Amino acid sequence: MGVDLDQLSFAIDDTRILRDVSASLPTGSVTGLLGPNGAGKSTLLRLIAGIDKADTGTVTLDGASVGSLSRREAARRIALLEQNAAPSVELTVLDVVLLGRIPHRTKLMGSFGGDDDRAVAFSALDAVGAAPLADRYWQTLSGGQQQRVQIARAMAQQPSLLLLDEPTNHLDVSAQLALLGQVRELAVTAIMALHDLNLASAYCDQLLLLDGGRLVATGTPDEVLTPEIIGAVYGVDCFILQHPRGGHPVIVYSAATSKGNS
Repeated sequence: MGVDLDQLSFAIDDTRILRDVSASLPTGSVTGLLGPNGAGKSTLLRLIAGIDKADTGTVTLDGASVGSLSRREAARRIALLEQNAAPSVELTVLDVVLLGRIPHRTKLMGSFGGDDDRAVAFSALDAVGAAPLADRYWQTLSGGQQQRVQIARAMAQQPSLLLLDEPTNHLDVSAQLALLGQVRELAVTAIMALHDLNLASAYCDQLLLLDGGRLVATGTPDEVLTPEIIGAVYGVDCFILQHPRGGHPVIVYSAATSKGNS
């Protein structure tokens, strides 16, 4: 059980975005989705979420094809936090998190926000350390606080799969570490698109590395984050050290090289 990607391909007009991507991700694991800009990370997350439809291939979640799920069922089981997701109207933090309960309405136009929904929302806020912010207005929060609240909104969906697209963008170092630490503690299968290789190494169980729409490496941080692979994909020279506490790889960069010549 978990997430299985089988030969996923996707194109827009004549431009191929993803090519034959396959991987198996165990239940409860945290996976880092890596690659340069334009590698296909955001597209792959949208295919996994069932928002976009692959040209070929399938996504399976806990034995069920995501493509066969209704929109409502997919929204119950999969939460996607995209970049720059923010409410367009003035809402309190609690109201923002309650938006995650929409897929659980009992009728098509049914209401939500009752005692049960509020209990789930407060539990989600508590899980990310944001319960004291419940009565604050969204616009008054810092970037790090907003990201925590958005994860709480996603968790209020009570998904079995959490997808995050660049969740650490625009956050300071302290907020990045706190956010990724909280994701690890949520006890849910998570896939995160990340740019920072050192953060991915520290907080992910396994990594998927995309380049030009192809999956060029997959495995543990030790297996994927090697000087040879990083040099070929990112065009930089680097050294790999061992973190003195965690033991995971730490990348130390040196001068850039021409891509593919490292």
